[in-house]
Amino acid sequence: MTLTGEEYPEQGDLVVCTVKKVADFGAFVNLDEYDGKEALIHISEVASGWIKYVRDHIKEGQKVVCKVLNISSKGHIDLSLKDVNEHQRKEKIQSWKNEQKAEKWMHIVAESLGTDVKGMHDVISTLFEEFGNLYSAFEEVAVNGAEAIIKLGIPRKYADAIAKIAAENVKISEVTITGYVDLTCPLPNGVQIIKEALRVAGKVEAPEVNLKLSYVGAPRYRIRVVAPDYKKAENVLRKAADAAIEIVRAKGGVGEFHRQLSTS
Repeated sequence: MTLTGEEYPEQGDLVVCTVKKVADFGAFVNLDEYDGKEALIHISEVASGWIKYVRDHIKEGQKVVCKVLNISSKGHIDLSLKDVNEHQRKEKIQSWKNEQKAEKWMHIVAESLGTDVKGMHDVISTLFEEFGNLYSAFEEVAVNGAEAIIKLGIPRKYADAIAKIAAENVKISEVTITGYVDLTCPLPNGVQIIKEALRVAGKVEAPEVNLKLSYVGAPRYRIRVVAPDYKKAENVLRKAADAAIEIVRAKGGVGEFHRQLSTS
């Protein structure tokens, strides 16, 4: 059961389907995310090239990801299987599975508050409007706590209940990246300048990011960053490196950044 309230997908959307019936001219499927609405994959949209037997490419009971080609004024839905590549298929299936989890969690939240999901309509609508889906909302709350959605106008009791379920169920993934800076300074107090450069670099901060500097061997220093995603990690890594290099160069020294060391 979907909590989005949307009756139909939009043209161009990727949808998860269960194959219901295979015919000579194509396959009928049910849209798992839209209360099992029926749609058709015409034989010309099953696979690229000439097709002799549709069953060679798709079978009853199979779970597939399709692209919505058209929705008629009468609600007839035409899909394409061939227009979805393997990367898109995997991403969509994972997203669908995550949203199924999130919907179950929302039912648990409702039960814990002595209501049902219908009684949380306004809360759910607000989360969809802000995050696009429920799973992303639970992820945000798992990282930043109930305040992340209280600021959206969601009452404290709902936010706290969602935060509790998020803390128990959402596993926050982390990425770790490493970069290196080579720092040299010819001045008599060059060592102190480099120490100051590293101190400033170590003060670069960002929410949910852990930064650690360590000595590798003159003139090289390691910068290790742990963050929720690569974009945030790369941003902090570069800022820390630039901060150190700027100080050393300002004193007439030399600073260079290396994203990674050669293994050769």
